[in-house]
Amino acid sequence: MTLLTKTFHFEMAHAIHGYNGPCKNVHGHSYELHVTAGPNHYDDDYIPAPGLVIDFKEIKSIVNNTIIQKLDHKLVLSTGFLQKHPEFSALENLVTWEAEPTAENMLVYIRKSLAEKFPKDIVLLRLKLYETKDSYAEWIKDNTFNRY
Repeated sequence: MTLLTKTFHFEMAHAIHGYNGPCKNVHGHSYELHVTAGPNHYDDDYIPAPGLVIDFKEIKSIVNNTIIQKLDHKLVLSTGFLQKHPEFSALENLVTWEAEPTAENMLVYIRKSLAEKFPKDIVLLRLKLYETKDSYAEWIKDNTFNRY
């Protein structure tokens, strides 16, 4: 199976309500997001002209419009955090979530947001979100790598 991965970068700030450590305070990261997609069926033959599973430009457009524009240079805070710190509520770049904006929950948000955006013959298979250069969270579609 041929898989395609496109890498994206964005800047975002957040705070983790209920966390007992420095991440309970507002702070930012330079995120790196890897989005992997592939065909929804296995075919071991050459890909007919133009020879693409999906154009990298199409992946770029989908992810930029659906994710990057919504998170880049934003402050993402939970409703729980805002209840304790209402002074952040009026910020222009604020995005409010019910869930805590951890790397794990960001993957849930990204997966749900992208799920129906790809063409019908393409499936989202893997997401990898680096919060720092050596720490990442990853989502892999169930049984993706056991099917073939």
